[in-house]
Amino acid sequence: MALDTKHTRGIAYMLGASFFFALTGACARYMRSDFSPIELVFFRNLIGVVFILLLIWRKPIKQIGGKTMILVFRGVIGTMALYFFFYGISNIGLAVAITYQQSYPIFLALMAGIIYHEKLNTKEWGAIMLGFVGICCIFVPSIALDSISLKSHLVGLGNAIMTGMAYLSIRKLSKYYDHRSIVLSFMLSGIIMPLISMGLGRYYSAEGLEFLISEYIAPQLEHIFPLLLLGVSAVFGQVFLTKAFSYGKTGIIAAVGYSNIIFSMFFGVLLGDSIPSGLTILGIIMIVSCGVMVSSTKSITNETTET
Repeated sequence: MALDTKHTRGIAYMLGASFFFALTGACARYMRSDFSPIELVFFRNLIGVVFILLLIWRKPIKQIGGKTMILVFRGVIGTMALYFFFYGISNIGLAVAITYQQSYPIFLALMAGIIYHEKLNTKEWGAIMLGFVGICCIFVPSIALDSISLKSHLVGLGNAIMTGMAYLSIRKLSKYYDHRSIVLSFMLSGIIMPLISMGLGRYYSAEGLEFLISEYIAPQLEHIFPLLLLGVSAVFGQVFLTKAFSYGKTGIIAAVGYSNIIFSMFFGVLLGDSIPSGLTILGIIMIVSCGVMVSSTKSITNETTET
């Protein structure tokens, strides 16, 4: 089926969003030796919240509201997902960390079935099984016998589960809140929680819990540009993502979104990551196929909020 100009623009915007989100991950990967993942989460959201507040100032929010606890939960679980995501980028490589994150439709579909009692058809169960096999193709050969490697990959998988939980809460919140309020709750949590984590890190040794607690490291002059690029690329990715879903069909656009993994492989190799093995690439293909199949059969969420 030929795509019209509207769908072509949607695909172009999604490719742009995928590029900028991969660039955000690349910035985090580049600065992993200078900052903890928690501090990177802090700066990412500190820069992003300025843009969201400007959008709200230009067009005031009108909404029903009334689901404060779910809104807080969305912010907290989204921030925790970012903690885990940036930790994964720092320890297991950019492409693998983003592939784990992109496996969230598996857990989202399962949680929607448990919480909302949505029945999964045969195709959806097949997609979920394919996705789990893909995860195993990446996870099992990648973990070493040492506990550090195992922990890093488990944290990477934890990011996918928390991302699914975040999107599931968005599904509920979108009926009551303007999408900018949902994004703002996420970004404010992404500022407050890292401040608490870094405050604890000043007095408490975080051995084994470095993905939750870390000490603050003051940026130097040479860090200003990559930190700004980290925050600005995340904002541009969000803007392009929003535009993408306004132009094209959700299933097609969601499928194009997996190009994020390809861009991440490219950036990862540039930054010193090894080229993924054949089994890892097979796992990535399975996870992408699973996500495309789930996206084409279930309209779980059309929300355009990253993590």
